[in-house]
Amino acid sequence: MNAIILIAITLGTFLLMEGITWCTHRFVMHGFLWYLHEDHHKPSGHKWEKNDAFFLIFAIPSWLCIMLGLQNKLYWVAAIGFGIALYGFAYFIVHEVIIHQRIKWFSRSNNTYIKTIRWAHKMHHKHLQKEYGESFGMLWVAKKYAEKVKADKKLQAK
Repeated sequence: MNAIILIAITLGTFLLMEGITWCTHRFVMHGFLWYLHEDHHKPSGHKWEKNDAFFLIFAIPSWLCIMLGLQNKLYWVAAIGFGIALYGFAYFIVHEVIIHQRIKWFSRSNNTYIKTIRWAHKMHHKHLQKEYGESFGMLWVAKKYAEKVKADKKLQAK
């Protein structure tokens, strides 16, 4: 199979994962698997949360697609697995490093995009129950959050 097609499948899967993640977050994590996600909204102070189990929910299909795709020379299946893994890496950087700042690489950033995703996530976490949530996305968030950040920056510049 043509490398360009495999790259397109990988990148297309990466882009599709934002929608899959939004739906999973909204309807599964804030739905029937709230008992796993709840400790992310009400931290216990433990290093590990039950919420960390969701890593496996995405990692296992990625690993299976890569492994089985490569073993069976179904490279398009492996490309899907690589797209899921690429999204998982981006999710880790955005959620763990940028938003929750578990690693302090971007802690002083004044970048509008970084401030926007942090604000959107803060608005998501203001809801301590599974109901009435907002901002379930990770990489793309509602325009209203960017507008709020830009307005705040204008006020700070004065």
